[in-house]
Amino acid sequence: MANQTDTIITAIFDRIEAGRLNPGDLVDEAPLIAEYGVSRTPVREALIQLETAGLIKRLPRKGAVVFKPTLEEFLAILEVHAKLEGQAAGLAARRLSPAFANKLEQVTKSCENHAAILGDAEPDRYYQLNLAFHARVAEAAGNPFLLDMIKTNARKLMAYYRARYHYKGVIAESAAEHREITTLILDRDAAGAEAAMARHVQFDHVTAMDLLAALS
Repeated sequence: MANQTDTIITAIFDRIEAGRLNPGDLVDEAPLIAEYGVSRTPVREALIQLETAGLIKRLPRKGAVVFKPTLEEFLAILEVHAKLEGQAAGLAARRLSPAFANKLEQVTKSCENHAAILGDAEPDRYYQLNLAFHARVAEAAGNPFLLDMIKTNARKLMAYYRARYHYKGVIAESAAEHREITTLILDRDAAGAEAAMARHVQFDHVTAMDLLAALS
């Protein structure tokens, strides 16, 4: 049963990360039961665990929906997320191995190539590169507990980061900031990398309001 519950949790995570489930969307139990050949029990257990993590809300007479923050909640989560991502970048600068240095350089170049060749086109494709970049940094930090916290917070914000890449010029700005962060990490500048990453993941108040409105 536990493995079935984990399978359903992973399936919901995948849907959130792929943009198939967005804030406020109903998490329909029936398709999950049919696709994975499980009973209702592991699906319900998965939803309970996801609600505890703050990724799902179960509403009376409506069912389970993907967490949709208010402006105040959005800014509060973003504040924490910036601290976590910044800390990961700082740790990565201190602990970076040659293998992770190569992975980080490769994904940074992929982001730059997209910006140079495609510009603002295919923003959802760039978003996946962005996810890979942040994953490489967090993994390079070498702290699995920090990595889990970053993933949990990121899933609450993914739809908004994805929507932001549809704005003109944001992809080029993001790719340039990725290069700045990578350079600082490769130079072992922990304080600089932490500060640059925290700035990179933050939104100003107006942008936050725009993104919340766009996904309302």
